[in-house]
Amino acid sequence: MPNPSKNLIVLPSAQPEVSESYSATDQEIARAIARAQENLLRQQKPDGHWCGELIVDSTLCSDYILFMHWCREVDAQLQRRCIRHILKRQLPDGGWNIYHGGPSEINASVKAYFALKLAGCSADAPFMREARANIMRRGGIPQMNTFSKLYLALLGQFPWKYLPAIPVEMILLPSWAPFHIYKMSSWSRAMLMPLSIINHFKPTRILPGEKQLHELYPLGTEQADLRLPRSEKFWTWRNFFLRVDDCFKFLRPLRILPLRRRALEEAERWMLERIGEGSDGLAAVYPAMLNCLIALRALGYTKTNPVYAKAEKDFAELFVDNPEDFRIQPCLSPVWDTAISIISLAESGVSPEHPALQKAVDWLIGKEVRIRGDWAVNNPYPQASGWAFEYNNIYYPDTDDTGMVLMALRLVQPKDGESLNELFRRALGWQLSFQCRDGGWGAFDKNVTTPWLEDMPFADHNAILDPTCSDLTARTLELLGYIGFDRRAKCVRDAINYLIDTQDEDGSWYGRWGVNYIYGTWQVLRGLRAIGEDMTQDWILRGRDWLETCQNSDGSWGETCATYENPGAKGIGESTASQTAWAVMGICACGDLDRPSIQRGLRYLLRSQKPDGSWDEEQITGTGFPGVFYLKYDMYRQNFPLLALATYVNYRSGLGHRPSFYRCDR
Repeated sequence: MPNPSKNLIVLPSAQPEVSESYSATDQEIARAIARAQENLLRQQKPDGHWCGELIVDSTLCSDYILFMHWCREVDAQLQRRCIRHILKRQLPDGGWNIYHGGPSEINASVKAYFALKLAGCSADAPFMREARANIMRRGGIPQMNTFSKLYLALLGQFPWKYLPAIPVEMILLPSWAPFHIYKMSSWSRAMLMPLSIINHFKPTRILPGEKQLHELYPLGTEQADLRLPRSEKFWTWRNFFLRVDDCFKFLRPLRILPLRRRALEEAERWMLERIGEGSDGLAAVYPAMLNCLIALRALGYTKTNPVYAKAEKDFAELFVDNPEDFRIQPCLSPVWDTAISIISLAESGVSPEHPALQKAVDWLIGKEVRIRGDWAVNNPYPQASGWAFEYNNIYYPDTDDTGMVLMALRLVQPKDGESLNELFRRALGWQLSFQCRDGGWGAFDKNVTTPWLEDMPFADHNAILDPTCSDLTARTLELLGYIGFDRRAKCVRDAINYLIDTQDEDGSWYGRWGVNYIYGTWQVLRGLRAIGEDMTQDWILRGRDWLETCQNSDGSWGETCATYENPGAKGIGESTASQTAWAVMGICACGDLDRPSIQRGLRYLLRSQKPDGSWDEEQITGTGFPGVFYLKYDMYRQNFPLLALATYVNYRSGLGHRPSFYRCDR
């Protein structure tokens, strides 16, 4: 293993006016950086990439048990391991939550209870009675979201007539129609297309009485009105969509849906195209992949069919086969983890010619997406490029991964400078083409922001749109600043105005893809500094000041997923290494490195680093669907603290950031 400590830069002495009780010494930081570098290098895969685990709640194991029983193909050993996983996560109040330290949540709790019951756990067992009481206190099955109820319907535990129709004909709607599938977010599209097939066939399995869930309906299943509630006002988009839903349900038994067969064929073709070569499953993400398996079975694909066999194999790649605690990941994160690890190592002084970085960059370059995927419907940019989050997901590159990858590639000495320039021009043009009307960037699509779609009956997963967000916009600004853009570019001015418009009154910014306001605020401040904005402006310093107001007494920062539903809790939470790193970088971006908040934050990171160079972190700091699904990136506790220490060192040395091997020749 190469010795990364040889590549560390020399640290200048801290300013003498800093209190000794706060100041982190150069030697301490250098040693911490060396340990963190060595920790990352140890985890690099033989082909050059990194991929940490994505850790989530119990719902994935619960859903998988439901799926096995729906298929009538129960792997007894795998079921036992899933049950152990679920029981291990039951809370003292009997329920299950969707993030570490969070309260019991109705969807997670019902799914866990149902999975346990299907697996043979007695409803009279103490842990089942506690779970049942918790669920009933929360209103029972009627309070679940639409997607969760659909899984119950597949096993005969929720009436199909009360579920909103997901008409498969929507795939035939033209792009000029007020609604079509490409006006939804990519992840909603990937979930809903197989669900529309399932909704047509309604392939229901009948369970024996002892497996059913009648006890989770407060008013029983016969007399209860389980329809989705209408708005009190007569005219609202919600009421309009519910009336349209009633029309679909009226027409279905009359068999006067002339386009149904053609729509089913087109939906099947659409799905098969996206699970074939170049894809690790539909959108390479758990919910869509599971729905796809069910839809394929409903269409008549057998277990031995090559198409189904590939889909099943791709799905099994999400399993973490740990004998102590079997887990299922929502997706895999190699591109994201590799890009951040390269940046952290390079910014912390590892040579741009280091073999580990060279190998990592070669791996990333090989993952560029060169086909026009779903994004091309809303974005006419002619040249395909970009990177996806996962190993293979060619239809769904995204701007977040692309921005992070380009920031990594700029830091490493290219073997072929001309090839790098060509790749950068292509990928940068692709990234810039996604700037939306309001000046910001969304993740997977351009201008998928039609607000009335959020009132569609099947849109209660809180993610039907792909709106612009401050964190993605600021990350793109950061990239642009590093490669030579400044305020003279219209795209930069529009993005800065977007960030001004989206700042909260207290100075913070919302974080769409990380928890939460700490994540958003850090990324905005870092992006503004990189683009050359005057960091002494009042509106910018308000962001720094907000970060300082929520520093914990031990010098750290922490914030929970609860802030997505209760903004009053913003900036409050148990200490985490990743959020402390983000906050330190955000405050550093505003200058004055001797501020007590920075020094206390550094002290926390130095004090909490483990001997192996990593940091502990139980809390979830990644966001999937706000209010619905969160995930813990295991690499965040390892690469972001290193990047924070490197950022402080580089700013204090006057370097700012490492020079780029690519500069835009605008």
